[in-house]
Amino acid sequence: MAKFKIENHTLVPKHSKLSKDEIEELCKRYRITVKDLPRIQYKDAAIATMNVKENDVVKIERKSPTAGLSVFYRRVSRD
Repeated sequence: MAKFKIENHTLVPKHSKLSKDEIEELCKRYRITVKDLPRIQYKDAAIATMNVKENDVVKIERKSPTAGLSVFYRRVSRD
C-alpha cells in the first residue's frame, strides 16, 4: 500500500524553505528578526519531509479568491 503524501493534497498550500539570503532579505524588508515570525511546529505534516531545523523559515503560499495569492512566513519551532 502506497503512503499518502500530504503535501500533494489539494487543500494543503505550497510550503517552501527559504535560503539564508532570502531570510535576510525578508527580515530587512519588514524590519524584523526571525524570532518575530509566527511559529510552525517542525513536526507539522506539511513540512515533515522538508528537512527543516529550528529557526528555519518556511514560506506558505495560499490561493485566495479575493487577493489571488496570499503569502505567509513561519519560523520552524520545536516547542
